[in-house]
Amino acid sequence: MSLLAGKTGIVFGVANKRSIAWAIAQAWAKEGAKLAFTYQGERLKDNVEELAGTFGADTLILPCDVTKDEDIARVFSEVGAKFGKLNLLLHSVAFAPKDALEGQFVNTSREAYRIAHDISAYSLVALARGAAPLMTEGGSIVAMSYYGAEKVVPHYNVMGVAKASLEASTRYLAYDLGPSKIRVNCISAGPVNTLAARGISGFGEMIKIYEQRSPLKRNVTNDELGATGTFLASDGAAAITGQVLYVDCGYQIMGM
Repeated sequence: MSLLAGKTGIVFGVANKRSIAWAIAQAWAKEGAKLAFTYQGERLKDNVEELAGTFGADTLILPCDVTKDEDIARVFSEVGAKFGKLNLLLHSVAFAPKDALEGQFVNTSREAYRIAHDISAYSLVALARGAAPLMTEGGSIVAMSYYGAEKVVPHYNVMGVAKASLEASTRYLAYDLGPSKIRVNCISAGPVNTLAARGISGFGEMIKIYEQRSPLKRNVTNDELGATGTFLASDGAAAITGQVLYVDCGYQIMGM
């Protein structure tokens, strides 16, 4: 039987076919999950509709600005009306103003700091709060992080600090939601050539460094991230919560 047969999920963060969120969504669907999708703004609407539409014309596709509580409430109301329950949630949402991902972290403006944390970290809390009442059978919430939450990655700047907040939020959510059998974990992925990653100054050099220094001498693939996302969504990970799982070809273990 498929690993996720009978499960329902919602995916936040698909931008295009290169998105990690799309790779995980495809893997979830392949294992039998029925999914809903959201998109941020009209600019991404067509991309998401084209991709999600490959799962069937009746696939639920909803607009959602994660900085607006009313949008989040509407999304989960519609998901509840369509599915009746929810088992899975993927949070692959992050943003910081472009100028905050260049130069020195010390020059981060107050507003850039606020925006990065609101969209990249607090949104996980808000989405988990909205999803929890629908996860009546328990569930799995998966968020996407990066090594810059743990160690300094030049030019990642305020996004690294926001990802650290995301990882801490994961642990506190895991504690709060554990009695409801809802697990919350992060995947810390190696660098992937996504739309968001290309906004980081020096990203091309980052790719090369990972290939040179990781024990496996290569970078992670989207298919591998999809497989990890499926594992965390499955009953095989039933005793795993509050964790950050590094999927980066071993780069995280290296000291030099």
